[in-house]
Amino acid sequence: MSDPLVRNSAPMASTVPAADILLDLDDVHTHIEQYHILQGVSFQVPRGQFTMLLGRNGAGKTTTLRSVMGLWKVSQGRITFDGADIGGAATPDIACRGIAYVPEDMSIFSDLTVKENMVLAARQGEMDDTRLNWIFDLFPALKKFWSLEAGALSGGQKQMLAIARAIIEPRELLLIDEPTKGLAPAIVGAMIEAFQELKQAQTSVLLVEQNFQFARTLGDSVAVMDDGRVVHAGSMAELAENVELQQQLLGLSLDAHQ
Repeated sequence: MSDPLVRNSAPMASTVPAADILLDLDDVHTHIEQYHILQGVSFQVPRGQFTMLLGRNGAGKTTTLRSVMGLWKVSQGRITFDGADIGGAATPDIACRGIAYVPEDMSIFSDLTVKENMVLAARQGEMDDTRLNWIFDLFPALKKFWSLEAGALSGGQKQMLAIARAIIEPRELLLIDEPTKGLAPAIVGAMIEAFQELKQAQTSVLLVEQNFQFARTLGDSVAVMDDGRVVHAGSMAELAENVELQQQLLGLSLDAHQ
């Protein structure tokens, strides 16, 4: 059963100007077969920021990403991207608007080489050399193993490839589901450095994460979910400083996960 204290924590009103909101979820409901997974999700993703989507396992975080991407159809509510309603759009159309999704299972092609995976991700069929070199700077291992089958990469290298596929072309928004799951601390550190480069490029990201040090280091804003609802939204820095609120919303403190 959910902590009753969480139920009393309402999402904070947005202080971001409307023109700076890239993604807006308003009272979004999603059913999967007979199950009512999202039960009125509302939060916003500011343009050029990292928004962290946190919560206990089963809170609805992955379903939220999949609903934005059109992989699950919303049954009620509105999803607005850059001013356009995308709640009923097909996944390919959503992707064409500039949204890329990196699922938790990474969805790379194990039997293809790193290069072949990247070529397939480039919608125009060709890779821009300048952008590719930028990606190699972010993830040097991909250049080293360029001709190696992706299935032979380590878990961290596969995650780097999955993210690289999502950014091989400029995107308006990245949806990334638990990029550090199962990774060794040294690899998490390298991932943080790569994401900091993306932040400097003012990349807009909605990111589900269970590594709270990662979330605190990179997050600008945060939405916390519980039982299919957003129960808190605001500044990541404010949540990182408020141990009592962390324990109320998440059942733990960020300091316990450094």
